[in-house]
Amino acid sequence: MSNSALDSTIDKILKNTEDNILSSIKSALDDSQQNLSDSIPKLEGEYDKIISDGKKEADKIEKQIIGSSDLEARNKQLMVLEEAVDNVFSKALDQIANKRDDDYPKLIKTLLDEATQILGTSDLIVFTNNKDKDVVQTTLSQFTGSELSSDTIECLGGIIVKSKDGAMTFDNTIDARIERLKPLIRKEIAAKFGVEN
Repeated sequence: MSNSALDSTIDKILKNTEDNILSSIKSALDDSQQNLSDSIPKLEGEYDKIISDGKKEADKIEKQIIGSSDLEARNKQLMVLEEAVDNVFSKALDQIANKRDDDYPKLIKTLLDEATQILGTSDLIVFTNNKDKDVVQTTLSQFTGSELSSDTIECLGGIIVKSKDGAMTFDNTIDARIERLKPLIRKEIAAKFGVEN
């Protein structure tokens, strides 16, 4: 009997312990499931944020790549345009260097008139290249106070004038005139080909 009472007591204690353990396990499981359920919206929010940030970063990288490609293409266009313009100028300069026709003295007179007007005096020393010395000397006879320098300059044609006091100089050589026009010509050519300069 005492064994039976002892067995019964042990069974009751085991049963209570088992019930407590099962209750604790069930409570822990319920808590875990609740925590999991509560964390799903937060995880989904973080997932959505990661995807959104990833898309933004991908868009940013895509824009950088496109921008870089556009810039590279534009630079290549400008280089090709610059090369073409330089070739045109080079051919034009070759033709100008070897051309002296009946209108050339008129050009020299125009260059002298312009230089006189810009410097505001006709007391000038005029420099030119070896090829143009005779034409310039003949044209200078129309300009009182101006004289041809014995020194020659290297240029395609045209003149450089200095006031006799040396205070002012004006380069009206064909070379200088072309250099002054180059930016305008480049701009016009670029506009015709749709290349922004």
